[in-house]
Amino acid sequence: MKTTLFKKSIAVTSALAAVVCAVPAVPSASAAPDAYHDDWLHVNENAEIVDMNGNPVWLTGCNWFGYNVTTQVFDGVWSRNMHEMLNEMADHGFNFMRVPMSTQILLQWKNHDPDPYMVKVNEWKNPELTVEGVAGGTPKYSFDIWNQAVEWCRENGIKIMIDIHCATTASNGHQLPLWYDSNYSTEDWLEALNWVADYYKDDDTILAIDLKNEPHGKNDGQGMAKWDDSTDLNNWKYAAERGADAVLSANPNLLVMVEGIEVYPKFEEGEDWDSQPVDYARYPWSPFYGAWWGGNFRGARDYPVDLGEHQSQLVYSPHDYGPLVWEQDWFKKDFNKDTLMEDYWYDTWAYLVEENISPLFMGEWGGFIDEEHDPTGDNTKWMTILRDYMIEKHIHHTFWCFNENSGDTGGLLTNDFQDWDEEKYALVKPALWQDENGKFISLDHTIKLGQAGNGISLSDYYGGSTPQPATTTASSEENATTTTTTTTTTTTAPVTTTTTTGKSSGVKGDADNNGSVSVSDIVLTLQYSANKAKYPISPEGLENADVDGDGEVNAKDAFLIQEIDAKQ
Repeated sequence: MKTTLFKKSIAVTSALAAVVCAVPAVPSASAAPDAYHDDWLHVNENAEIVDMNGNPVWLTGCNWFGYNVTTQVFDGVWSRNMHEMLNEMADHGFNFMRVPMSTQILLQWKNHDPDPYMVKVNEWKNPELTVEGVAGGTPKYSFDIWNQAVEWCRENGIKIMIDIHCATTASNGHQLPLWYDSNYSTEDWLEALNWVADYYKDDDTILAIDLKNEPHGKNDGQGMAKWDDSTDLNNWKYAAERGADAVLSANPNLLVMVEGIEVYPKFEEGEDWDSQPVDYARYPWSPFYGAWWGGNFRGARDYPVDLGEHQSQLVYSPHDYGPLVWEQDWFKKDFNKDTLMEDYWYDTWAYLVEENISPLFMGEWGGFIDEEHDPTGDNTKWMTILRDYMIEKHIHHTFWCFNENSGDTGGLLTNDFQDWDEEKYALVKPALWQDENGKFISLDHTIKLGQAGNGISLSDYYGGSTPQPATTTASSEENATTTTTTTTTTTTAPVTTTTTTGKSSGVKGDADNNGSVSVSDIVLTLQYSANKAKYPISPEGLENADVDGDGEVNAKDAFLIQEIDAKQ
């Protein structure tokens, strides 16, 4: 039911794009929209991620690691064919893939340095990844293998986000708290970001960059990422703005994901960033608000990230996990959505979407199904609650992870990457973007998702036509030259509503008071909540539209009307 509601909601939101808000133009790529330049995304003034036509999209994917560690390729390619696994990922409905990498490997590729570690590929299973192109051949250079993966993602309609997971290539590199270490400086990190953004600036298969995985630390002498208005080396806000500039100066079309940190001072109690950590085993009190690594966005309320002219490319990206990863305080009760919101989610990251400040991208979430496949177990319960909240709020996400070899979460694959964990996939599947017929939706305007016939393209979903560029010519008297500017024109079918006055129909959700509930009531309610003066509703309609009975008609009521419509 939740998935159906999202499908209706996103279609309705699309229909409203021309009436409710003015969507800023997407910065033009180096060529007119085509197979490599028409899928760039940006954030509109309603805090939605939208395509070049202003249509809302939903990034629903998974993580596949390996390039951040010494395998120098996706894990699992040691036992299975990489192309086959990417096909399966797309056929199972994942339209987006977050790929952890290191600053080291990006600079290695930039400088054409040889692989410092043996590329862990099964040459018999992956003849396409050998120099000779035959089973049992010599593995290709890791960058060539990566670009082959990009090509296969493109043909499957999978879009990619590169995640700077760590500075130095290492299986435990993510445990270091900052974006720099003793081997690679902040300047090295900026160089790597700028290079990779520039290298793929003409390939919209790479849609986003996650600047740094899980900045963390809590002033314990190991390094601490902080968030304030300083230019201190360890200030993540300042570093993120510099990192974003390195990316967007090379390709202004990329989405930039900024994660949170771990702790934030309790300033109202007189604490600050110099407060000393506390021995948690002896003293429960702490001078900081804690969070999962990369999950704390309290600083974004006080000091929001400022990308200047590129603000439309910013997306905040928390990570969240369940009690089998760590028994956090908010799990030490019979928790539910309300307690999670009150004890942790709202003030830590959920306020950003609840208050319509920013779209959210849940870069990591996931975990084991509880022992004996207990659907009421705490970890499964937490995953289900978070999944349903992400569907409700249209939070973009990448599940952790595709790999089966994540020690504290497991993955979507099992049996040495041979089989799918069907129980875990069944839990994730409702949060994958699907149309009303259960077809998985690609983020590509022309390429359907997957090879199995159960996927469609973005143009299929939004009317079946590929956006066409419209060119306008502007002349300058000063230099007597002609400049051609590429823009896009979108025609949105007008939404008509009929608002009657007089006797109320008495039908809950009937905003236009015509005696029944339909999409027009959802649209009218959303219009009214956005601009009451421009889109008035009659007193009778307002009475019907106030589904939750709180005396106000707003977007929450529109969602409840969707539920009524879906059940008819």
